[in-house]
Amino acid sequence: MDNNLHSKIAIVIGTKAELIKCIPIMLELQKRNLNYTFISTGQHNLTKLSNELNVKNPDFILSKEPENTTKFWSRVNNNSFFWNILMVFKIKKLLRKIKPKYVIYHGDTMSSADAAIGSSRILNPFKKWKNVHLEAGLRSGSLSEPFPEEISRQICDKFSDTLFAVSDLTEKNLKNQFKNSKKEVIKTGNTVIDSAWIIYENAKKKFKKQKQGYVLINLHRHENLINKNRMIKIVEILKKTKIKGIWPLHENTKVFLEKYGLMSQVSNMKNIEITPLKDYEEFIFLLGNCKYLITDGGSIQEESLVFKKPCILLRNLTERQEGLNSGINFLTKLNVEEAGLIIRDIEKNKIKIKNFKNPYGEKGLSKQIVNYLLERN
Repeated sequence: MDNNLHSKIAIVIGTKAELIKCIPIMLELQKRNLNYTFISTGQHNLTKLSNELNVKNPDFILSKEPENTTKFWSRVNNNSFFWNILMVFKIKKLLRKIKPKYVIYHGDTMSSADAAIGSSRILNPFKKWKNVHLEAGLRSGSLSEPFPEEISRQICDKFSDTLFAVSDLTEKNLKNQFKNSKKEVIKTGNTVIDSAWIIYENAKKKFKKQKQGYVLINLHRHENLINKNRMIKIVEILKKTKIKGIWPLHENTKVFLEKYGLMSQVSNMKNIEITPLKDYEEFIFLLGNCKYLITDGGSIQEESLVFKKPCILLRNLTERQEGLNSGINFLTKLNVEEAGLIIRDIEKNKIKIKNFKNPYGEKGLSKQIVNYLLERN
């Protein structure tokens, strides 16, 4: 194979979560001494994390990186709207300059959607590259939950040529939606499966297990934060926990808890330890060794299946629907009493974890993705 050809792989990444999920692809390319172009939109500061995860620093950074965790706190406002419009055209301009063979983006963030649009045939009618969406086909059934991720992922699928579906259901979603198109739909699983294992193995060398069982708490969804009634229910659900809780608290979550007068209630929960945000390596170690999870997140549902940890989901809907069939992912719809019963059963060891095949893939799936792309040249 022409090694020069593979230097034409461009990977567009905006957030730390995207970078974490692309790590297995980047490491596989580096392992084979195949160059790639790493484009950061600047939505998050990715340089430090790149160094920690042993991939190269971004070749291009398209906007000033924030000092804090993110530019936008997941909010859609005038600043984010104009930033996204500008980013679309910056991506288009750069891609026309470097002329890649593939443009790869992952997931459902603002940056993912910008990459899909900026590299699309609508803006580049004579383009010769292929747009590749990793983590394709996820659907919650509502554009408002999760918001704006559900919109972003549909934009990514719409403007992509190659769609790597993460499961049987997502493959079906894509084939039904695009049945008359020329899009390639390939079921592979989600690269976050490889990311979790790679990073957990590194974390085991650095961190020690807690002596007692604990629940790991992770809450930051926009549709929850902006709804006072939902946040009241979430705090009531957390009060149902009896064992130790570890809660790395997002700054935007803290802001809304304080706004609604709920932070004092949280502070009075003696069993819950509020901590600063953890880096992914420490967080994945905590996840891998916890008794169970309480979360409103997305990818963490898949990570809970990797480590076979019960996951109480504080949402009305989920795009990771197949995880609900595992017997350890529980969609509570923010029903306080129902969530309390599940928490009680988990803490009293009444919920047995059965053997199951992870619907989102097994170790090594990222290698298959790289093989597929290289073989298509």
